[in-house]
Amino acid sequence: MTTFEDLKSQWENQPQQNIPDEGSKLIVSKMNGLRKKQAITNRVLWITVVILIGFFFYVEAFNNRTVTLALLLMISSLLVRIFIEYFSIKKLKDIDITKNSTAFRTNIISYYKSRIRTHYITTPIIIILYSLGFILLLPTFKKELSEGFYTYIICSAVIILIVMGFFIRNQIKKELSILKGLQI
Repeated sequence: MTTFEDLKSQWENQPQQNIPDEGSKLIVSKMNGLRKKQAITNRVLWITVVILIGFFFYVEAFNNRTVTLALLLMISSLLVRIFIEYFSIKKLKDIDITKNSTAFRTNIISYYKSRIRTHYITTPIIIILYSLGFILLLPTFKKELSEGFYTYIICSAVIILIVMGFFIRNQIKKELSILKGLQI
């Protein structure tokens, strides 16, 4: 019987986990923060799409197949990302925090895995397609623009790509950290 007494003693001597008083408010706050960040991302992407569509008509891209293809690649890659973010926001809104902790945790883990796929598979593909569209525009830029302005476009594009790469990387790390914290 000492084994039972030992188990009982160990059970009683377990440290009690402190449940934060504001636990549910903290979860709601983190989830709302994620939704807001995704909504801001979507707004920025929509603005970029509108600018590219305006540019498409401004330069009469429909008269040049290469420029049309390049701009369609850039626009469509952004639209794909917008729709991914839209459905991700919807999926996050659909997670019911009033369910029991097991169901909530299962839903958060599922959402977390879908965001990992988005960030580590889809995002690089979208960036590559967008960059490919931009690269297809370069010969037209070189032909139509002054050498100085063309050089400026190349240099600023490289700098923007590097800065955006760091920004995207940091945002991904923050989002995944928040989601990882929610699923524990």
